[in-house]
Amino acid sequence: MQKSFSTEIKPEKAILVGVATKTTSFERLSEYLEELAFLIDTAGGIPDKRFIQNLEFPDPKTYVGTGKLAEIAEYIEANEISLAVFDDELSPSQLRNIEKELKCKILDRTNLILDIFAKRARTSHARTQVELAQYQYLLPRLTRMWTHLERQRGGIGMRGPGETEIETDRRIVRDKISLLKERLISIDKQKITQRKNRENLIRVALVGYTNVGKSTIMNLLSKSDVFAENKLFATLDTTVRKVVIDNLPFLLTDTVGFIRKLPHGLVESFKSTLDEVREADILIHVVDISHPDFEEQIHIVNQTLAEIQVVDKPTLIIFNKIDAFTFTQKEEDDLTPSTKENITLEELQKSWMAKINTPCLFISATEKENYPEFKELIYREVKEMHVKRFPFNNFLY
Repeated sequence: MQKSFSTEIKPEKAILVGVATKTTSFERLSEYLEELAFLIDTAGGIPDKRFIQNLEFPDPKTYVGTGKLAEIAEYIEANEISLAVFDDELSPSQLRNIEKELKCKILDRTNLILDIFAKRARTSHARTQVELAQYQYLLPRLTRMWTHLERQRGGIGMRGPGETEIETDRRIVRDKISLLKERLISIDKQKITQRKNRENLIRVALVGYTNVGKSTIMNLLSKSDVFAENKLFATLDTTVRKVVIDNLPFLLTDTVGFIRKLPHGLVESFKSTLDEVREADILIHVVDISHPDFEEQIHIVNQTLAEIQVVDKPTLIIFNKIDAFTFTQKEEDDLTPSTKENITLEELQKSWMAKINTPCLFISATEKENYPEFKELIYREVKEMHVKRFPFNNFLY
């Protein structure tokens, strides 16, 4: 009887490794590793055991101590683990040393995010941006990752006397980076022309941490079909749609989600995408209110916006996913201070959120809860901006 063989690729089992330091507590690191596990799941892997070590700072040679590394190596061998993912960006020497000890594939957080971006990129623009970031990440790590890169350049007279293959590989990667940068400059010029053609409409951009529901809101407002799912970085390509609320038209942009420790190379590569945020008239900052760490996510988004020099723009804060918000009911005689785990949504709305000057609203995009109020809030903000920008074109309302 003939045997049948499955061609299906089995998902890789991955262990997660993080270091708790003076600036990152054990509890906070546990939350970070939850996100790292979600990243691994998004990339198609299976998160397995988590290894955490308390250190003053990560070991410059092996990230964790030698004892912890030996413990990890023992677990990998005993459980047929094919992948180890580290929560911070590793230096080339750390990668070499760790790989020598663990004898399995090693990824750091940056490399994992780049892999997800490569998987999610759908347009040639996004693919070019991701490829540039990947090559910029690869260049200083070629001594470890050298695998006889495909020779896109070579032949008689192209190699210098005594030039080693690793030097040739570096030259090929640098040439590729230059080529990709030129391609992005050309794309940027096209994007600038496209944006100039939209100058007669108010531009609104959805921003926020990854997986907070921006694409769902985009679909709701524009009645379009932008890809949305419960995965990190479901959207990479900037989508622009014309939206009309009560005869008032405006342009709505869905942008790539931000994340903790977003690789600098990605920020640089996605400059033209982020230009849509820079040139927006109004920002809608979407927050997942059901996430236990939503306040830090708000801080990371604000920090990233400051990094790309987007400050002082009119902003609406939309607390999404109220349908998924949960809390633990406190006993009547429980006098312990309230925490995020046992505070109600009503109490939360009366906290610091009630004191900020930025307009905010609590909604559920999937259940359309408070959707009429959401549309009214956007309408008011866009109308106010429209009156200022086009004082002689107010016959629309």
